[in-house]
Amino acid sequence: MKKPFFLLIVLFCWRIAAAQTPQIQRVDPTNWWVGMKSPNLQLLVYGPNAGSLTYSINYPGVKLVKSSKVENKNYAFLDLTIAPTAKAGTLQIVGKSGSQTITRAYQLKARDNQPKGQGLTSADFIYLLMPDRFSNADPANDKFADLADKEADRNSPFLRHGGDLKGVGNHLDYLKELGVTALWMTPVIENNQPQTNEGGVMRSAYHGYGFTDHYTVDKRLGGNEAYKELNRKVHATGMRVVQDAVYNHVGINHWLLKDMPSKDWLHQWPNYTNTSYKYQPVTDPHSSAIDRKVTLDGWFVPFLPDLNQSNPYVANYLIQSAIWNTEEFAVDAWRIDTYMYNDQPFMNRCNAALQAEYPKMYTFGESWVNNSVDQAYYTRNRINFPFKSNQTGGLDFVLYSAINAALNEGEGWDSGANRVQQALAQDAVYEDPMKLVTFLDNHDTDRFLSVVKEDLNNYKMGLTWLLTTRGIPHLYYGTEILMKNFKNPSDAEVRRDFPGGFEGDKENKFTAAGRSKAENDAFEFVKTLANYRKNTPALHSGKLMQYLPQNGTYVYFRYTDKAAVMVATNQTDKPVGLDMARFSERTQGFTKARNVLTGEVITDLKLVQLPAKTALVLELQR
Repeated sequence: MKKPFFLLIVLFCWRIAAAQTPQIQRVDPTNWWVGMKSPNLQLLVYGPNAGSLTYSINYPGVKLVKSSKVENKNYAFLDLTIAPTAKAGTLQIVGKSGSQTITRAYQLKARDNQPKGQGLTSADFIYLLMPDRFSNADPANDKFADLADKEADRNSPFLRHGGDLKGVGNHLDYLKELGVTALWMTPVIENNQPQTNEGGVMRSAYHGYGFTDHYTVDKRLGGNEAYKELNRKVHATGMRVVQDAVYNHVGINHWLLKDMPSKDWLHQWPNYTNTSYKYQPVTDPHSSAIDRKVTLDGWFVPFLPDLNQSNPYVANYLIQSAIWNTEEFAVDAWRIDTYMYNDQPFMNRCNAALQAEYPKMYTFGESWVNNSVDQAYYTRNRINFPFKSNQTGGLDFVLYSAINAALNEGEGWDSGANRVQQALAQDAVYEDPMKLVTFLDNHDTDRFLSVVKEDLNNYKMGLTWLLTTRGIPHLYYGTEILMKNFKNPSDAEVRRDFPGGFEGDKENKFTAAGRSKAENDAFEFVKTLANYRKNTPALHSGKLMQYLPQNGTYVYFRYTDKAAVMVATNQTDKPVGLDMARFSERTQGFTKARNVLTGEVITDLKLVQLPAKTALVLELQR
């Protein structure tokens, strides 16, 4: 097979460095801090013939332990230790070559008191949005002539639309009203990518998953200072910040790929090899080595080169960038893209490094699997796998699939609500299933309302399950105002602009006045349930007890020693009277209940009426 053009870009091609005067053009991380728990820091130093220099650092409390060279003479890697006694200030990196001396200033900052690394718990409710598609507060940063992709056009679903971080910050009151406690945005890191031909259509990297500089926030979103300002505002409201990480790959236009440190910075193949997207070879005890290698080392797509995390310099670069972003931007938790395609020992090392600096740090990765055993492999679990993951959480694709299937099926032995009950019945494989992140849809799936055929009863039932079962729920932007669509003809259909976030929008769905009656009903439904959940420990942190679905009904309880919430759903088209004697194990001692969604008080708990195609959330009272 003929080698594709893009491989020519990333194949090793040395510059003619011998004749160049040594220079230091860049140092990553771009700065560091005194007072970090780990004393170790590895600096990537880049510039013409930077690897030929002999380095020294003379700064109180800072020791240059080792200077390392790699294949490319334009790089050096400096291992430093920073003592607890070191003070904030500017040190000089000194490089010598013969009679020539080169210096580069490097800043050690004092750590600020901004909240960071706070983590997430089951009391949280995450809101996922795409900054480019949410709200545009500054049209001046929509496009730049010096970037590889110079276009922005809301008339094209495939190009950038101009949403930015300031626009997100302008609507934090909307999220707060909805009951959101944590903000997760698709990546904000620079994606200075050219448009790519996907399916015959040129598309922008508006989604953010093709990093080109790990230490820069995309200036079309507002840049580093705008991100800091947004996160200060988020924390001021009491919410937390989730940053989206990508360790598996980078954008083909990443600055490091234009002159790679070494051939093995990427996973190289004789001919282009795509990942199979099959997770089974990783967990299958019978799998072949080649199948496993293709899964892990194959490229996700041709324009997202696959990083070789077994290279210690690559691993350090990624880990330090995660710590730097946490400290610089006051990040509380990390969502990790394409988690299952990463080298898992590297992921354990990365997770451990983050938690060593920030003990409450929470990480949840994307491992798109279809069963609980494989899902458990990628988080802390109770299975005797030869590899043991240390990831604190994970996206619950198993429950996602179960809920969506349940709402599109009639009652059967294994169908309907049985899907949900059976998914939760396998929770024994996880060390702590409460730390899984649950969801109904996201930026890579069909929108939930369309999946349930725009049936508002099923829509409310799914949201009830999401906001009352175990785990940490997340909502995809617009689900609360009935945004819909399938990924047909492309995923751009499920990534449409939030109405009201852009100049010229005919409707403003951020306000009740701009929403239709049905949209306000949906918004109020989510708002009521999310805020009740936030203020009810039994619901967000209590134990879960579920009962086998019967006759189209499904009942479970969230409870503590002193409180209980009963959730009952009826998927049939007829009302059902629930014989409460069946649930006496959980209702004993309670005499009445309050309907959380309507405020109605039920004074007789012997028989509860469950209307057709309805979800009840009952706060049991004594």
